[in-house]
Amino acid sequence: MAELIREENTIVLRMSTLEKLEGVHGDIRVAVSTVQSVTVLDDVIHAVHGVKMPGSRIPGVFAMGTFVSNNEGTSFAMVHHQHKRGLKITLKGAPYDALIVGVDDPEKVVRSLGLTVE
Repeated sequence: MAELIREENTIVLRMSTLEKLEGVHGDIRVAVSTVQSVTVLDDVIHAVHGVKMPGSRIPGVFAMGTFVSNNEGTSFAMVHHQHKRGLKITLKGAPYDALIVGVDDPEKVVRSLGLTVE
């Protein structure tokens, strides 16, 4: 199960081997200084927009990988069907414009990262 953790001044999206295969990507690391905002999403799967490039997706069920949208830029999503809620971490100056991750308790994850919700 993917998890967001903080290692000093870095936010890490740590993924299982299967998730890395589904998302066609290894663990993602971004500097805390690139975080622009954090939003708690009550319907995380419908926050993933754009064309999948590369990754795995069944709309409304799961989304894993890189998604490119004219309006929202490039996002990396790791959302499984069992997660209704999640987080959108908006970034500036990082390889992605946002990380969208399904989690059981978004507020707890935000606190563990030392961030604040928008």
